[in-house]
Amino acid sequence: MNPSTPPTHDVFKAQLIKARAQLLERIAYERGGVVSRADMAADHFDNSFQSRAQIQTERQTEFAMNEHETAELGDIQAALERLQAGTYGTCTDCGVTIPTARLTAYPTAKRCIDCQTLVEQHR
Repeated sequence: MNPSTPPTHDVFKAQLIKARAQLLERIAYERGGVVSRADMAADHFDNSFQSRAQIQTERQTEFAMNEHETAELGDIQAALERLQAGTYGTCTDCGVTIPTARLTAYPTAKRCIDCQTLVEQHR
């Protein structure tokens, strides 16, 4: 891609599909297959040599990682759906065009910087 030419939606679609595949691959690798993180956390209870606090910490970490990965996959899927619907690159809150630089840096962005800032300030 020429640096002076803005990326097309096809380029963003390819990036999103690649990101989804890499995330799914990483999840499978980290879990040792298709075992869910919840199942992995349950396995920690079988380790009687570990303290209860250590088991609980590991279990909470597993659940947090699962939640993050699920959210990341959801963001990628939502961006792909916006691409298909023809709304990709348009802020879901105010309707302005999201700058290409933002989409290049964060392909799953659904809001412009101003709207995203407002959302983060109200959390």
